[in-house]
Amino acid sequence: MTTSNNRIPLIAGNWKMNTTPEEGHALATAILDGISAKDVGFSASRCDIGFYPPATSLAFIAGLCAEFEGCKVYVGAQNMHAEESGAFTGELSSAMVLACGSDSVLLGHSERRHIFNETDTEIGAKMKTAVEAGLTAVLCVGEKIEERDAGNTMEVVNRQLEAGIEGLTEAAQLEKVIVAYEPVWAIGTGRTATPEQAQEVHGAIREQLGAAFEKRGAEVGAREDIRILYGGSVKPDNASELLSQTDIDGALVGGASLDAASFLGICEGCG
Repeated sequence: MTTSNNRIPLIAGNWKMNTTPEEGHALATAILDGISAKDVGFSASRCDIGFYPPATSLAFIAGLCAEFEGCKVYVGAQNMHAEESGAFTGELSSAMVLACGSDSVLLGHSERRHIFNETDTEIGAKMKTAVEAGLTAVLCVGEKIEERDAGNTMEVVNRQLEAGIEGLTEAAQLEKVIVAYEPVWAIGTGRTATPEQAQEVHGAIREQLGAAFEKRGAEVGAREDIRILYGGSVKPDNASELLSQTDIDGALVGGASLDAASFLGICEGCG
């Protein structure tokens, strides 16, 4: 589906710590071939797709996708450091991400927040660096089950969103952001927020984005051009209902993105 605001849905696959370069090449090839197949019925305007492979495959996948014309394809890193260079063993800089042929980066994923203990402030610094480097930054926000049960979902999401975009002082910078709402309790658990629950949070995020644009001297309506993805056990059998919601503009897919048929099935939910 293309929304009434002409936001083209984005289906993005976060491969996490899975796939060797050879396995990733085979997976991406199968997905691209599926999108190109006439019987699948895709068109360039139906949806964009994104691949977020391990760093070891980043240049490989970017090169594979560079000439693809079936739809817009984002290829991005799963994380990067806020500093441009330095003694940060094991980290990637924005320049390294760009040099691989990538145009995007995931930041603030729940696993980075809750396993690696990244703070809102650290994620905000990475966002600033990424956008200033010209990368499309996908800012991930979302609450844990105890936070939802306590009725604090929007407090948590609003705090994470505000901290993530705080360093983006110009409206043009904010336009480079994609937001992904991923309720932590629905990631890899088989549980999924109902479409109504997801829409409620997405709608609130869009309202907050409107205030952020206004604060930066732009029209509140600029929020309508920002894509907000849902991430939390998205599968082919629930994708269509989720993607039919007014403010859900695509999906950030984890486990189901590692199977070409499943990923393509989710893409079909956009139509």
